[in-house]
Amino acid sequence: MIKFAGDSGDGIQLTGTQFTTNTALRGNDVSTFPDFPAEIRAPIGTVPGVSGFQLHFSSDAVFTPGDECDVLVAMNAAALKVNLKSVKKGGIILVNTDGFDSKNLRLANYPDGIQPLEDPALDNYTVYKIDVTKLTREALKDNPLGVKEKDRAKNMFVLGFLYWMYDRDMQTSINFLEEKFGKKPEILESNIKTLRAGYHYADTTELFTARYTVAKAKVAPGTYRSVTGNTALSLGLVTAGQKSGLQVFLGSYPITPASDILHELSKYKNFNVLTFQAEDEIAAITSSIGASYGGLLGVTTTSGPGMALKTEAMGLAVMLEIPLLIIDIQRGGPSTGLPTKTEQSDLLQAYYGRNGECPMPVISASTPSDCFWAAIEAARISIQHMTPVILLSDGYIANGAEPWKFPLSSEIPEIQVHFKKTPQEGDPVFMPYERDEKLARSWSIPGTAGLEHRIGGLEKQDITGNVSYDPDNHQHMVLTRAAKVDKIADYIPDQTIHLGAESGDVLVLGWGSTYGVITTCVQQLIAEGHSVSHAHLRYIRPFPKNLGQMLKNFKKVIIPEINNGQLIQIIRSQFLVDAIPFNKIKGTPITQNELTQFIQSQL
Repeated sequence: MIKFAGDSGDGIQLTGTQFTTNTALRGNDVSTFPDFPAEIRAPIGTVPGVSGFQLHFSSDAVFTPGDECDVLVAMNAAALKVNLKSVKKGGIILVNTDGFDSKNLRLANYPDGIQPLEDPALDNYTVYKIDVTKLTREALKDNPLGVKEKDRAKNMFVLGFLYWMYDRDMQTSINFLEEKFGKKPEILESNIKTLRAGYHYADTTELFTARYTVAKAKVAPGTYRSVTGNTALSLGLVTAGQKSGLQVFLGSYPITPASDILHELSKYKNFNVLTFQAEDEIAAITSSIGASYGGLLGVTTTSGPGMALKTEAMGLAVMLEIPLLIIDIQRGGPSTGLPTKTEQSDLLQAYYGRNGECPMPVISASTPSDCFWAAIEAARISIQHMTPVILLSDGYIANGAEPWKFPLSSEIPEIQVHFKKTPQEGDPVFMPYERDEKLARSWSIPGTAGLEHRIGGLEKQDITGNVSYDPDNHQHMVLTRAAKVDKIADYIPDQTIHLGAESGDVLVLGWGSTYGVITTCVQQLIAEGHSVSHAHLRYIRPFPKNLGQMLKNFKKVIIPEINNGQLIQIIRSQFLVDAIPFNKIKGTPITQNELTQFIQSQL
């Protein structure tokens, strides 16, 4: 496991992404965790300004970005201060000594006279002290760029060094640089030259003798690419449009960490995808409601604070009973909270966070590549059950990356769409709120002759859709809309056990981004002979029909969440199971070590 850390201007995310891509193409399994500062341009050299990129790669299956790193790259004193505790004893620390001068030490809030590179605590590690900045400038002494521009290439020096250490070919990064800077020859030359300088420095300096080779992972044959959660989700939306024959319309307002979906989908105009950057969150969702009313697959993306602003319009979509996808990439809250940190903080908002009795289906994605399938399933439910659907991801999934095997188009089922047709002579009078066996009303496109009907947020009279203030009708319609959502359980798969036996001492029940850490912990405990199983939820509202019985098959149910206990409240109220919470609210994922210890304490 490697962690790159430095200022947000040090190119840490680019370096990590390049090493990840190279790792995936080499055939290793990999999982990543980018960690961004909250400020757009955080103060240089300070602890709040530290940017990190963690990646875990192996010849075996990898489910988490790891707890402790084998190698830490610290580009300045603040980066070492923040991340030293995460390095394994005996691990390697590569520091840029230029980032440990008096100015950087002061910015990182080290006491006067303290030099962390001379701390006896570092005796527990193998420390390589390299003046990366000086060596980068020396490599580029003949390049006409200014000093600041030359210094921006120092991340490539580190990348080249690690490519040598892990016996890698540099060509993938050279190809990337040629594509990115092909029209800027001086910048292209500086980056490639520095990349090679770092590689050859590691090769020729006597300090470095150890090289590591990680064999290819044993994976199913096929074509793979490295994919982040937001990219996979975007591709899932494009696929849903193709499989349903509907034009995809995204109405969105930029918000971290959901903005990448807008950026990604804007590339797919050739697949008949429309993207609209609205002036605010309300305009974004209402434009998507209008698109769905007109027969498109309407989608809106946001994070927790933005979903709060969308709630009135979400109620309108529930009242209209039209398809709509509300995609919430969760982050730390409340209010603007922790914009760049991860949290499973919006489940109760998704479940209950609207005025009136306003139930909506809720599903969640579990891994970056799973976002592809979750997006398709959310679209299927929304279209075939004529209801808005909330799809939950989070910052950890959205920005994390893993290898993804391309599915064949033939492996992805079609999504059946049925628009109400123009009535023929002798047909009964059109009733817009007449329902089918799913309790779904018809999708009636405005402008279709004979299908004129009234819409709006006021309560509808059953069948006719006229405005109604009748109390008995209101209760009937509230219960009908709830029954429609509950009936979706008849059209989704039963819950399965992901790992372990169908009954036993402990079931670890998870949802969303806890999938990887729970899988890793349960695998380890099963191998040690413990009676532990793992089930992971995709469908949270409604739950699979067999979930209640499954929970009763175990003596204890543990629910780990990156919040203060949200799923557990729903599970306890619906199934009367005294589940045991494990909660973490630090803006970071649950680690394998802490969850394993907790499960062991309950065995």
